[in-house]
Amino acid sequence: MRYSYNPPQLIKKIFSGYQWDTINDKILFTFDDGPIPETTGKILSLLKEYKIKALFFCVGDNIKKYPQLVEKILTEEHSIGNHTLHHRTLKNLNNKAIEDEIDSVTLLLKKEFNYEVKYFRPPHGRFTISLSKKLNERNLRNVMWSLLTYDYKNDFKLVKFAVENHLNKNSIIVLHDSLKSKNIIEDSIKLIIEKTSELHLEIGEPAGCLR
Repeated sequence: MRYSYNPPQLIKKIFSGYQWDTINDKILFTFDDGPIPETTGKILSLLKEYKIKALFFCVGDNIKKYPQLVEKILTEEHSIGNHTLHHRTLKNLNNKAIEDEIDSVTLLLKKEFNYEVKYFRPPHGRFTISLSKKLNERNLRNVMWSLLTYDYKNDFKLVKFAVENHLNKNSIIVLHDSLKSKNIIEDSIKLIIEKTSELHLEIGEPAGCLR
């Protein structure tokens, strides 16, 4: 599903079982596609400096490759969400493949890190009609977003435009813990923090921001 910055209210209403905004009028930082050595450390250092707790939607392949980064995320008391095993677009897969993409990550986090995952985000924000039932059966909450920063385009001007024009008191912000955004991720985080302060908004934590 494609949309610019904040999805239309009609989409939020139709898919009301998914979470698009925070429930406590606080901003939530979320990071997709990691962890990877090139960006995760930078992100964690900044979050620690500003005392921010975030939600990292991790890809199973990266969890397997970089378990030490997963441990660091958890040690610093951030939350981890399921972002599928291979980051494949779900609408292109059959039911069995979709279930495998989801279940393998949940099991991996439980087995290797004793971590009970609560949240899910589909790759590229593309979900199928049948996804709700699958997630409900697994007690997973689909967390979408209400501010797409376009940081993955590696153009800080795009991020600045998105933040300055679309940041709201209840924004779930999506940034990317990936090679695509590694050159601008620190500036992007700092910009959001500065804009939040300027607008007298608050930054929240996953447990308080999500249902």
